[in-house]
Amino acid sequence: MSFHVVQRDGRTATADELAPLAFSGYAHFTAMQVRGGRVRGLDLHLDRLRTASEELFGRALPEERVRSLLRAALAAGPDDLSLTATVYSPAGEFTARGAGAELEVLVRTAPPATGPIGPLALMAVDHERVLPAVKHVGEVAKTYFLRQAVARGFDDAVFVDRRSRLSEATIWNVAFWDGEAVVWPEAHVLGGTTMGIVRRGLDRLGIPQRSQQVRLDDLPALSGAVVMNSWTPGVAVDRIGEVPLPSAPRLLGLLHRAYQEEPLLAP
Repeated sequence: MSFHVVQRDGRTATADELAPLAFSGYAHFTAMQVRGGRVRGLDLHLDRLRTASEELFGRALPEERVRSLLRAALAAGPDDLSLTATVYSPAGEFTARGAGAELEVLVRTAPPATGPIGPLALMAVDHERVLPAVKHVGEVAKTYFLRQAVARGFDDAVFVDRRSRLSEATIWNVAFWDGEAVVWPEAHVLGGTTMGIVRRGLDRLGIPQRSQQVRLDDLPALSGAVVMNSWTPGVAVDRIGEVPLPSAPRLLGLLHRAYQEEPLLAP
């Protein structure tokens, strides 16, 4: 897959500028699908970048600055694309320096994506992400557990925390269905932008939803499960570990409907 655009602070990034960033692991990002030059949940993406910058760097870039960089990348590409905006400090990682360094933004675009069709089988693994509320880079565990899952006949992996609670999948939020309400796992997870879009869309539609602790032993009592991320508001899950899960077409339909209720906005 070739990238359409790679920009550093609003202009085409050079090889010399990108070289120090290769394999760098102290940064955070947001990923979005752009359709017709517009984005769903723009406020959630901007809030994610702001709060993550405050957590990692103690400060954040002005919102209008971030929006201008998004606009510059969109102007250089087609109307439909995938976009990733990464915020970092030129001080790099493995150093205590950089408190006063100006934050920079790398924006790259690629062809649009829609995610897998599903249903997916998820291998349950014991894992807890560091700084789970931050969408940060350098998470080797995600790829490691994905590949371990595929090697064992699964499609992907889902994480189980030290309290035996299901939390999230490698690059996905997880949601369950009890036949009447959407159930969000209560654990330390990254609050996905698509998850945020769907949750407020479900509220507008009057669909009940709740958060509760979900463990592997609870799965037989549930009526379905899905994963979601910036690609899609819902892909069916038909197995977690050795526990089969029923298909839940109503759940998938509601999630996609809630997502479509969200307006597309230009940065």
